[in-house]
Amino acid sequence: MKSNMLKVAIVAGLGLSSLTGCMGQMATTGIVSKFNLEVVDNRYGREGMFLLLSPVYAIAGSADLFIINAIEFWTGTNPITGKSPAVVDTPTKNYIKVNDKLDSSLKDVPLASNANIENATMQQIDENTMQMDITYIDGTQKVLRGEKVEDSVAFYLNDEYITTVSNDELTDYVAASHI
Repeated sequence: MKSNMLKVAIVAGLGLSSLTGCMGQMATTGIVSKFNLEVVDNRYGREGMFLLLSPVYAIAGSADLFIINAIEFWTGTNPITGKSPAVVDTPTKNYIKVNDKLDSSLKDVPLASNANIENATMQQIDENTMQMDITYIDGTQKVLRGEKVEDSVAFYLNDEYITTVSNDELTDYVAASHI
């Protein structure tokens, strides 16, 4: 039973992180690359350092994908570089246009005013529900919740439906992430 609850918690947590897009500036990996380039001035030496640092690149890349880029997604600013807008908000020429079909509240950075955040916590409500509670300095709160229903997880922001991700998609995400 505990094993199943743990699996549900992991899948729900990964489902919540899948909303972050994992796309960002990869700032932690950039710091490792900068260090790699500054250690030696020779292309062969740099390649050798790259190979020696490959475990560090893996850790930095994972930190970027699952933590730093997630913060960038939700706040609109990368916490390491301080740069904004988030990569996912960069205006480009697009082949598929969807913004005109979205509710305007889904076009803005959800936690853009992160300077006013006092606390953010994630908790498992029950065996089918994970929730992130954000408390602002002025006392207001936002809640991001993932609810497992049959073969998918539905996500809500302040009780308003955002999206649903299938269990197959979450399973593929876990497999691809080697978690």
